Amino acid sequence: MALQFKDLLDARAHFGHKRRNWNPKMEPYIYTEKDGLHIIDLRKSVELLKDAYRIVSNIAAKGGEFLFVGTKKQAQNIIEEAAKRVNAAYVKERWLGGTLTNFSVIRNSINKYNELCEQIEKEDFKELQSKTQSRLLRQRNKMKKHFDGIQNMEKTPDLLYVIDVKQEEIAIKEANLLEIPVVAIIDTNSDPEMVDYPIPANDDAIESIKLITNIIETAIIEGRKRFDEEQQIKEKEEVKEK
Repeated sequence: MALQFKDLLDARAHFGHKRRNWNPKMEPYIYTEKDGLHIIDLRKSVELLKDAYRIVSNIAAKGGEFLFVGTKKQAQNIIEEAAKRVNAAYVKERWLGGTLTNFSVIRNSINKYNELCEQIEKEDFKELQSKTQSRLLRQRNKMKKHFDGIQNMEKTPDLLYVIDVKQEEIAIKEANLLEIPVVAIIDTNSDPEMVDYPIPANDDAIESIKLITNIIETAIIEGRKRFDEEQQIKEKEEVKEK
């Protein structure tokens, strides 16, 4: 992982929240305080980001699936674009309770959403009455907010990548219940004990979110490359045995 201290500094990853909003459990990750604002110790951020990179890459190397979660305004587009580049599921609008802990029911709803999307795309949709078309389109648009990013998720993911621990508390609690590892950006107002692989950094600055998300994306790509290489080796060995 080619990441330098300066990269995080340039991305404004060191700026935390005001002291009055801090979570005392973040103390080990705070370097100092300036003008009432906590400054994150980026040396620790670099080391913990390396740990996160390794776990993400290793899970990808085993064929694992990922779910990106970031519903705050600053994170939405970054999360969506990164997830699409690595063919991962994502939630950018609002976390639907039970997405993980009640996945079989959620999956049924996803199937209905996919069927509705297919129906709207067909040519004979235009032959329906205008009222029927409008009703189906409204229904599709309503469901899209919940299911668009997870419409191809066939099972619960092997790892969650989360922006803003406080905002995505429900998602993280569901992952914890199912013992799904969580990698997350944690700001100074967050509880680092909620996640398995915390990355102390500014979770409000777009530059910070984008830099760290790109590193997670790179880890997935690197891991999947190893997975593909191992699969090719297995296939060659199988051919030899025949």
